[in-house]
Amino acid sequence: MSKINLLPWRAERRKQRQQEFFVMLGLSALVAVLLSFFIIGYYNSQISGQNDRNAFLQGEIDKVQKQIDEIKLLDEKKGRLLARKKVIEELQVNRYQMVHLFDSLVRTIPDGVVLTGIKQEGELLTLSGRSQSNARVATYMRNLESSGWMTSPEVNVIEAKDAEKGTIIATTRNVVLPYAFTLQVKLANPNAPKEGEAAPVAAPAAPAKATGGAAS
Repeated sequence: MSKINLLPWRAERRKQRQQEFFVMLGLSALVAVLLSFFIIGYYNSQISGQNDRNAFLQGEIDKVQKQIDEIKLLDEKKGRLLARKKVIEELQVNRYQMVHLFDSLVRTIPDGVVLTGIKQEGELLTLSGRSQSNARVATYMRNLESSGWMTSPEVNVIEAKDAEKGTIIATTRNVVLPYAFTLQVKLANPNAPKEGEAAPVAAPAAPAKATGGAAS
């Protein structure tokens, strides 16, 4: 005897499939949520680790920057010390320069030449005077060049003065000095250190004996 199922089996099957669908949907949503939490946690961990590395690098950068600032301060101090050392060396070298200069001025004046004025502007020295002849001025220039303390003598003016026109003519030992001259020389220091050498200690110059040509 055959059995006939008169129940609404199609509706039951549809309902069962719907339940299975919702279960699968819920499981998919749960897996998606868990996967999202896993991905978010992973990237948060990576970001946190990178932030820690960045903080460490920034700390090291700050330390290096502090060292750089200290090095800059040391370089500035070194520059000031070198500048002070250079000034001290120049002062040491030029300590007796003026003594040697005036000693050379006295020693280099030939007979028949008298100095009437000296003017210094930096390393340029202007000498004014009277001479017996042009040859005496030329001799004086050669003497200045060979002194070692003055170089590159250049004559600016040599002018003959006429006594008959009322010009006062300088005399020394009854010798008429009719030529007025002006020449310029550059100051030099033979004891100055060369590049890379230490400044020598100059000894004071011995007092010079006045010659006949130095009379005014």
